[in-house]
Amino acid sequence: MEIDSFIPYGRQNIEQDDIDAVIEVLRSAWITQGPWGGEFEKQVAAYCGVSYAVAFNSGTSALHAAIYAAGIGPGDEVITSPVTFLATANAAVYTGARPVFVDMDINSYCIDPQLLEAAITPRSRAIVPVDYAGYPVDISVIKEIARRHNLLIIEDAAHALGARRQGRAVGQDADMSILSFHPVKHITTGEGGIVLTDNPELQERLRQFRSHGIVRDASRMMENHGPWYYEMQSLGYNFRLSDIQSALGISQLKKLETFVEERQRIACYYDQAFAGIKQLHTPPRPAAGDRHAYHLYPLLLSPGIDRQEVFSYLRERKIGVQVHYIPVHLQPYYRKNYGYGPGDFPVAEDFYRREISLPIFPGLKREEQDYVIHHVCSSVVGHRKTEGG
Repeated sequence: MEIDSFIPYGRQNIEQDDIDAVIEVLRSAWITQGPWGGEFEKQVAAYCGVSYAVAFNSGTSALHAAIYAAGIGPGDEVITSPVTFLATANAAVYTGARPVFVDMDINSYCIDPQLLEAAITPRSRAIVPVDYAGYPVDISVIKEIARRHNLLIIEDAAHALGARRQGRAVGQDADMSILSFHPVKHITTGEGGIVLTDNPELQERLRQFRSHGIVRDASRMMENHGPWYYEMQSLGYNFRLSDIQSALGISQLKKLETFVEERQRIACYYDQAFAGIKQLHTPPRPAAGDRHAYHLYPLLLSPGIDRQEVFSYLRERKIGVQVHYIPVHLQPYYRKNYGYGPGDFPVAEDFYRREISLPIFPGLKREEQDYVIHHVCSSVVGHRKTEGG
């Protein structure tokens, strides 16, 4: 079997209704700071079952804002997983805090709750668990630990919109949770993110932070010169999401359940195809009552298989596999500034050496899935031992 075009690991799904929604905004009086932004926030909050949703221009901005809103700053520590995108740890650095990593649990690919307590110090302020690949982290143990040590939980759910934890939407069990709307995520606004919370004070701090630290509520001002008046009461940024993007998000949100179900079908098809192949290890399946959102399909190669050889073999055949992620603690910045290095988190490092992400997104055709399966299986036949295997 041959294919005509490159198959990426992830891709947005834009249809005519999405285009029409954006055109409607472009023809309106508002393309930013208008009614669509608030409506998008309202609909995301309702879907996730929380009181407030505050939209930002990226998932990174949302993470930064959540750390800021938590009052975390210089001298503080934020605990997270090394198996995540850089933004999770960087958000702590932006406020002057120190990221403290805890190794992953190979049974979930999320942070290992059993190792958390040993990482807590008097400087710890928050735990930032990551719902890696869309797997809802077991937050019950994390909540118990956080409560014992008076720590906030900021859930990085960038991979997990549509995931469920014992029937509850991801986002309901943390002090704040962040979502991402990058094009490869479950729904897209082009770029974008959102912070979910039930805390009214946190949502006020988030809104102020995303718009230059400005306050327009007269009851919160030091003085009031008239209806035009505003006060900058803290240092903030322009992290707003436009109405153009929000309209796209509203349209996409209507199809979220369909998108997640399609991702689950593809993952199940892959699972069945790779079952019994000893060189391949499929992702962990969620516990009963949980729902995996499958932002990624992370396949683990058996120790000794040359991951680079497999990667190149698949890329040469127009299969856009990727690796998620290079552990953050191995990045030069974190080695230089925080003293991290190889060997610090052995489970995460072994995972990195063996992980490869397969294409998974709504619209991936069955014949394309079969093509991926065929060549993945072919790639591990007659493999050579390298990469420390």
